[in-house]
Amino acid sequence: MTSTGNPLAIYLHIPFCHIKCTYCAFNTYTNLDHLVEPFVRALIREIEFSAASKPGQHAGTVFFGGGTPTVLSPEQYARIMNALRRGFYLQDDAEVSLEVNPSDVTQAYLTALRDVGFTRISIGMQSAIESELRMFNRRHDNDSVVRAVSAARRAGFDNLNLDVIYGIPHQTLDNWDATLRQMLALKPDHVSLYALTLEDETSMKAWVEKGRLPAPDDDLAADMYDMATDQLGGAGYGQYEISNWAKPGRECRHNLQYWRSLPYIGLGPGAHGFADGVRYSVILSPHRYIKTLEEASESPGVYPRTPVTAEATLLRPADEMVEVLLMGLRLTQEGIHRETFRQRFGVDVLEAHGDVIRKYADHGLLHVDDSYVRITHAGRLLSSMIFRELV
Repeated sequence: MTSTGNPLAIYLHIPFCHIKCTYCAFNTYTNLDHLVEPFVRALIREIEFSAASKPGQHAGTVFFGGGTPTVLSPEQYARIMNALRRGFYLQDDAEVSLEVNPSDVTQAYLTALRDVGFTRISIGMQSAIESELRMFNRRHDNDSVVRAVSAARRAGFDNLNLDVIYGIPHQTLDNWDATLRQMLALKPDHVSLYALTLEDETSMKAWVEKGRLPAPDDDLAADMYDMATDQLGGAGYGQYEISNWAKPGRECRHNLQYWRSLPYIGLGPGAHGFADGVRYSVILSPHRYIKTLEEASESPGVYPRTPVTAEATLLRPADEMVEVLLMGLRLTQEGIHRETFRQRFGVDVLEAHGDVIRKYADHGLLHVDDSYVRITHAGRLLSSMIFRELV
């Protein structure tokens, strides 16, 4: 069904993994295969609670992340998608994405997902260098990525993203160049490039702190970013966000919802959402999540909260304003539209945060005109510094 106004984005978190990657700080768990089916039933109940708390919601995008979403079967995804369609008005052209581990998928599996209603695949390539994949504790190799891309194309997916990481300990510019060339040879429609960050309670951060690995080199990572920007631009990919490039018309609509600070709901253990001015998170533990939904009464609750909401905060306008700035400035082509900002908050962005914006504009890191505030190419490499000061 075609919707009107700003439709929701729906994120669903699948918390299961076969192994834990050394850099991963997401809410994921290994050795819980016995919980997969109870989790699917619980997720369907959470969908029903969320839909019942505000009937008639329209949704334009659905994104299954993790974890390793390919732990679930096509039949389980069919049940989840049916629950989403019962509870929400999905647009006829809804973007429905799934994160994929390259070694988990076959053409038959992906064809079944297409039949269920998935329209977009995001493959975790991460690197084309075997030693880097081993450092990450990834289960796949480069051949697995090639096979997964081929299987996805044969299954009918014409919207395919590859995720890649740079700024890795021991990574050289030559290795990064090899990864970029292999990535481009696979002809993805969309590319996400992420600088490695050392997250708390990850194996990789512990190894760096103990001296087993060198710390990431920020200057080298900046050179890698520039190399990627040149190669992707030369191959016809447009950069529309600090870490994301796409062929024309293949920008990730789901993530644009986040960067434009439009409403989205988060379902599944550890998911986050923002709707009706409320920022909220879901219970982390899959065990508690399942048990709570199994025991929940039929009362739908106060939107966007459900029985498994762990924390919920009504954002003050000043806090929401900062979030709009932090997210919107990531959009390299759009930036912050001043009139839209004024309509939303009743004040011009320069009246609210003019000192910081003018400071970085004077340094060539932000561009300001009568209509927009945008980050410059130089500003993309120093965006964290700009964002910290805005907060």
